[in-house]
Amino acid sequence: MTAATETLTESLEHYLEAIAQLIREKRVARSKDIAQRLNVNRSSVTGALQTLRDRGLIHYERYGFVTLTEEGEEIANRIVRRHEVLRDFFVKVLGLPETEADDAACGMEHGISKQLLERLVDFAEFVETCPRAGAKWVRGFGYHCADPGMTREDCESCVAQCLDALRTVPQPGTVESLSVALTDLPTGGRGQVVKVQGGREVSRRLMDQGILVGRVVEVTAAPSDGARIEVRSRGYHISLPRGEARRVLVRRLEDG
Repeated sequence: MTAATETLTESLEHYLEAIAQLIREKRVARSKDIAQRLNVNRSSVTGALQTLRDRGLIHYERYGFVTLTEEGEEIANRIVRRHEVLRDFFVKVLGLPETEADDAACGMEHGISKQLLERLVDFAEFVETCPRAGAKWVRGFGYHCADPGMTREDCESCVAQCLDALRTVPQPGTVESLSVALTDLPTGGRGQVVKVQGGREVSRRLMDQGILVGRVVEVTAAPSDGARIEVRSRGYHISLPRGEARRVLVRRLEDG
């Protein structure tokens, strides 16, 4: 990453995030749509776009479409990912309303150090993906919040009951045996991401694009001879190289 991108202001990060979201939703970003999304005037948008272009993060000609450069896309995806991860953490783990969680995520992104922010994002991803945490762990925290009178003895008793239950419940099949590759879904097929295979770099790149464990994805275009497949998740359009899409394991979902 260049020195120029490391010193992006909060405002410029908002612009990059808006551009990335518009491209995901509409496949193109226009200055008027950016102005509407950020609730700013067109002249402010023009100035910000010129700055981002000068830093090599976007392609932009006045009155034309706005697109991200390779470096701009990488940074924008990282900004979008950390916002979504924080928002989901506040909703799913802390139980905040979505609107409040969205505002809190936005404020926290720019109100704490980058190192602390990345650690918090990593922790939120851990809670969502680690089998030793996951949904039961989150529900347990919910019970704790609902009953502030819980003691350590209550927790130890709960753990003992869980261990007893695990000893009597047959173990289900592995993730791999119960899932298929994203590339195996037909056009229009839907699945819930259960695992992302590959090294840390590949996993991080897929997560930056919104491919997270637990997310529901729908294949919108998957030509058999194509090098990429198109999917949609949470209203965003995502284009994936077929080789990387093959590393994403999903559980098939029935229509409706």
